[in-house]
Amino acid sequence: MTSKTTGPPLPDNLTPQPSAMPEANKVTADDIKASLKAGFSDFLARPVMSGFFGLFYAVFGILVVWCLVWLGKVWMIIPVSVGFPLIAPFAASGLYEMSRRLQNEESFGWSEILTVMANQRKREMGWMAFVTLFIFWVWFYQFRTVLVIVLQDSSFSDLDGFLNTIFFTPEGWTFLAIGTCVGAFLSAVLFSVTVVAMPMLLDREMDFITAMLTSIRVVKKNPMVMLAWAAIISVTMLLSLVPAFLGLIFTLPILGHTTWHLYQRAVQPVEG
Repeated sequence: MTSKTTGPPLPDNLTPQPSAMPEANKVTADDIKASLKAGFSDFLARPVMSGFFGLFYAVFGILVVWCLVWLGKVWMIIPVSVGFPLIAPFAASGLYEMSRRLQNEESFGWSEILTVMANQRKREMGWMAFVTLFIFWVWFYQFRTVLVIVLQDSSFSDLDGFLNTIFFTPEGWTFLAIGTCVGAFLSAVLFSVTVVAMPMLLDREMDFITAMLTSIRVVKKNPMVMLAWAAIISVTMLLSLVPAFLGLIFTLPILGHTTWHLYQRAVQPVEG
């Protein structure tokens, strides 16, 4: 059986037209539970393919940290590690497509999924990647600025010295407090504009501004439920970094599949 791609073929020079604003649904904690169950089921349906995306993400994280140590930029490890999960929604686009096809009972293999991912460069996903990476850059820049202002009299030449300064000095505690507040704000902004925008752009033909506004409307309509989902993602992803990023092999795919199913519940489907 020949699998279908998402939507009709797109001309290379297609300019997305303004889309009607999709309706945001009311969701509950039961929707999160059901989405997690469906996401775990998708992972078990294709564990090798799902795990590949998690493995790729984990290996990339390990290589980044290794390069920072090799270059002697140990102070960059914390902002990179903490900010690393911010780009997970974009990295999970292949997982969204897998869940879409499993939901529609379509057959697929590696070529189909990778082709759909590659085709996103002709659509609006690239703009969402730009938004994500811009916020990641802002996070990195503010981290460095606060580091210089608060820890200007401190010195550290290796990772142990840096961690000792951060966690066992008054200046380090001040730095952590300020950095946590700024990081939490940036994470909330990014979560609000991407929580359903990423899977929606893969699923529908629409401009990225409409997708972001719809995502914000979903968060505004369901503040406590979305806050709970953000907490689940944050805690799970950060804990996954502890065993040398290897926990991401399992958690990233499950969270990616779950995000697809939560999007399906949080946004009214296209009529017809």
